[in-house]
Amino acid sequence: MTAREEILAAVRGALRTADRTEAVVPRGYRAATVASVVDLFADRVTDYRAVLTRCTGAGLPEAIRAALGPARKVLVPEGFPIDVEGSSPDGVAAEFEAVVTTAALGIATTGTLVLDHGPGQGRRALSLLPDLHVCVLRAEQIVAGVPEAVAALDPARPQTWISGPSATSDIELTRVEGVHGPRNLHVIVVTGGS
Repeated sequence: MTAREEILAAVRGALRTADRTEAVVPRGYRAATVASVVDLFADRVTDYRAVLTRCTGAGLPEAIRAALGPARKVLVPEGFPIDVEGSSPDGVAAEFEAVVTTAALGIATTGTLVLDHGPGQGRRALSLLPDLHVCVLRAEQIVAGVPEAVAALDPARPQTWISGPSATSDIELTRVEGVHGPRNLHVIVVTGGS
C-alpha cells in the first residue's frame, strides 16, 4: 500500500461510524452575529477605498446622480428598478464611463458585493469594464457573513464577488487600481421606504 493509499484509507475510516455507514459531517458553520450589519458593511466597504452613500428610496435618484458625477456615457442594465437620467440600456461596456447596477446581496464582515447577474445587474463585463461602477443595494440585502451569503445564493447562477475597486500590488508592491476592473466603486445603500 502506498503512502497516499494509507492516508486515504485512514480518512475513509475516520468518516465511517461503527456500523460502517458514512458519517454525517456537520455543516452548521458558525454564523456571524453582528449588531448592525449595515454599519459593519459600510465600514468594510470604505476600508477597501470604495465610496459608500446611504439614502432612502426617495433619495435614490439624487444619490445616483451624485455618484455618477460628470460621467456622460452611463450604462444601466435591463431590469434596473428606476430610470437613470441620460443612461443607455445597451451597448459595448468598454465604451461607457460608468455602469449602474443592483446586486444580489452584500456581505457585512467582508464588505463584499455579490452580483448573480439577474435583473438590474447585467452581464459580468458590465461590472468590469467601465471606470466607475455604481452599485445600489437595499439594506435588507446585507447579510452578516459568507456562510449566510452562500446559503442565500443560487449555486447554479453565475456570480461576481466584488470587494472594493479593482486593485493589484503585483508590480513592486505598489498598489495600482483599475487594472482588471473599475478604478472607482460607489455603493449606495438604500434604507427605509420611499
